[in-house]
Amino acid sequence: MSPRGVAIPDLRERLFNAAERVVARDGAAALTSRAVTHEAGCAKGVLHTHFTGLDEFVADLVLDRFARASTLAAALPARAGTGTVADNLMAVASAVLSLDPGVVGLAVTRPAASRRIREAWRAGAPGFDVVQASVDGYLREERRLGRVGTGVDPQSVALALVGTLHHLLMTDGADAPDARDRVERLVRALVAVPVP
Repeated sequence: MSPRGVAIPDLRERLFNAAERVVARDGAAALTSRAVTHEAGCAKGVLHTHFTGLDEFVADLVLDRFARASTLAAALPARAGTGTVADNLMAVASAVLSLDPGVVGLAVTRPAASRRIREAWRAGAPGFDVVQASVDGYLREERRLGRVGTGVDPQSVALALVGTLHHLLMTDGADAPDARDRVERLVRALVAVPVP
């Protein structure tokens, strides 16, 4: 949350959702505080009342969306022994791929927002590291249960999966029609599950 805080949680989410719609419809260059508040149906100055500026708003938006995906990933180790290994990994991959690449890309195009995001991640805010640690922990437990081979290196698989997801998000590959299929094939190859 921003240091100045947002008094009404619904307003924060309303502004975040509006920003995602602006970026999806008009591109990152169209994202201004005025465009966000107009899209959200709010007074023009409301964004600056609750955030120090557009960079802080963008950083908080990206951190919020990563926190949601990370929450799903954090539950992964508890799923060991249930479902299939590939399906469990794909559930986490799908959560990461569902992040709006346009919104994630804002962190690259806005240096001050990018700096705030990196600082937050270094301070412990959930991001790719949480996803990687969760996949690693999950695969260690599945290996202990005998559901993945002893030759599977959980740490390397976690790094490969998260690296691929990062690449797809940062190159607009997450929007490609075959992105999910590509990741599923990778998951099955990494955990030595044959592709049907």
